[in-house]
Amino acid sequence: MKIMHGEHITYGKVPVERKVTASAVGSYLGLLAILVVLQAVSDDLDLISFLPDVIETLAIPLLPGLITYVSGYVAKHTARPDLPLDQR
Repeated sequence: MKIMHGEHITYGKVPVERKVTASAVGSYLGLLAILVVLQAVSDDLDLISFLPDVIETLAIPLLPGLITYVSGYVAKHTARPDLPLDQR
């Protein structure tokens, strides 16, 4: 419960923000894709030998974060009609 200017505002069960859900799903799928690629590459290391070593080292950890950011950015905001207009 939050008190603002003498008014008592009670909040119901807050839905999970769509952006949070999209980011979590995007992160999971991104990591899954990387694991699939790593599994395939472990048998044939020539698949990524054309990349410089620095790129190989930096690209794999950056991909899940990038996928998470983009999926959260693209997802729509979850509306909160239970909040006053100035807090939405």
